[in-house]
Amino acid sequence: MKRNRTALILGFALAIAAATPSITFASGGSSGGGSSGGGSSSSASVKAVDPDYAKAEKAITAKDWPTAISLLTQVVARDDKNADAYNYLGYAERNRGNLDAAFKYYDQAVSLNPKHKGVREYLGEAYLMTSNLPKAEEQLAVLDKLCTFSCSEYRELKEKIADFKHKQQAAN
Repeated sequence: MKRNRTALILGFALAIAAATPSITFASGGSSGGGSSGGGSSSSASVKAVDPDYAKAEKAITAKDWPTAISLLTQVVARDDKNADAYNYLGYAERNRGNLDAAFKYYDQAVSLNPKHKGVREYLGEAYLMTSNLPKAEEQLAVLDKLCTFSCSEYRELKEKIADFKHKQQAAN
């Protein structure tokens, strides 16, 4: 009896899977320039990946900031609710040295998705670049709450904060 019920459930699940059209998951990528990734680490959305977004991820991997920014600007022009694209815009601008623009894009991403782990990590890193340790630690505290049993974004930012503190102590 138990085996028949298991077979029935498995058959039903396979029938649903076979009837469901192919879905592309927009993960937001994990090409964060040596980091844990800036994409949608809070959840994978079930929407087709924008071709410009996919090209922008490749540009980010290649550290081609102007191309990434151009492509991502087009993405947010079509979808102004795309927190992943705003996060990557912030990441590209930060790596290009434009921190004012980076903070603007990170703020937009956070307003769209306050639980976006990638944004929280990158925002913390941007605060470290401006020597604003308390703000970076605020982002770490948010990540600590978002990550149930730690997560790569939390570990990355925690390590960067520790490095920052070590360099500050060595300078004094």
